[in-house]
Amino acid sequence: MNKALTIKDIAEIAGVAKSTVSRYLNNGKVSEETKEKIRQVIEEYNYEPNAFAQSLKAKKTKFVGIIAPGLDSIVTSKVIMAIDMTLRENGYNPLIINTSLRKDLEIESIENLARLKVDGIILVATEIKEIHQEVIHQLNVPFVMIGQGSDGIISIINDDYQAGFEIGSYVQEMGHENVIYLGVPEDDIAVGINRRNGVIDGLRNNNDSIHIRVLESDFTSELAERVIDEALMENQPSVIICATDRIALGARRAILRHNLSVPEDISLTGFGGYDLATLVTPPLTTIKFENEKTGQLAAETIIDLMAEKKVPDLQIIGYQLIKSESVKRK
Repeated sequence: MNKALTIKDIAEIAGVAKSTVSRYLNNGKVSEETKEKIRQVIEEYNYEPNAFAQSLKAKKTKFVGIIAPGLDSIVTSKVIMAIDMTLRENGYNPLIINTSLRKDLEIESIENLARLKVDGIILVATEIKEIHQEVIHQLNVPFVMIGQGSDGIISIINDDYQAGFEIGSYVQEMGHENVIYLGVPEDDIAVGINRRNGVIDGLRNNNDSIHIRVLESDFTSELAERVIDEALMENQPSVIICATDRIALGARRAILRHNLSVPEDISLTGFGGYDLATLVTPPLTTIKFENEKTGQLAAETIIDLMAEKKVPDLQIIGYQLIKSESVKRK
């Protein structure tokens, strides 16, 4: 026999009942003599119990569900890696679910994890609909949301408005008055609304003469490239501010296709602080969010909730403006 040994096998070899082996594996009451018999069988045959099946019978499973909108995002990957590490360091097993940006799968995953009796659930959210709120508020499981804020849900968010205001103010200080802001749909409140509004307010702060064109992409560089390609056929701005670094990289390709350069012809900025943004020439001026800190804080918060400790309803993560050569003074 090998690792496929079952509880029934152990019981037969040790000469005890299946229920006795089950009690032993779940730290139940078993005599010392019987414990020794079972222990010897387990060691001899190198038996490894199914941790997940075991956990479902226990009051605490030590499993935490993590629901992600996608695993191809640099930001999401860094956040999840930090969650994973912090949970493991504290004796919890992460269950990571990728929903590929499908809202129906997000709802289904939340409900499935609750049925599996995980100890807690963390959702990396891109948008929150009424159905999300209904399902989350009905849960009897500790729940933490990252990326979006909502009344009655424990949330951890970036300081999107203030970060947007700072980069908008910086671009204005550099003398730019003909601006394209390339954002994302308003379904994403944090990026599509709060970040955009911060940028616009920062640009217009004490400057009524500035001209801002707001365009919309999604989170892909491919669509961003097409949107800017079309925009440059109509008018050439002095700067393009993009809602993410990935969007900025798409905009950069469109700029180069029009035989223009960054920043001599058009300045360019992003948000995110991706490592990739430092590899292009010139490096990208951007807002660097503390993604690892977000993941660590989310894990620590769910651990506190699972221990029935009080946690803040809303926690806001800071940022840093990285000034680089992609923005030229006018």
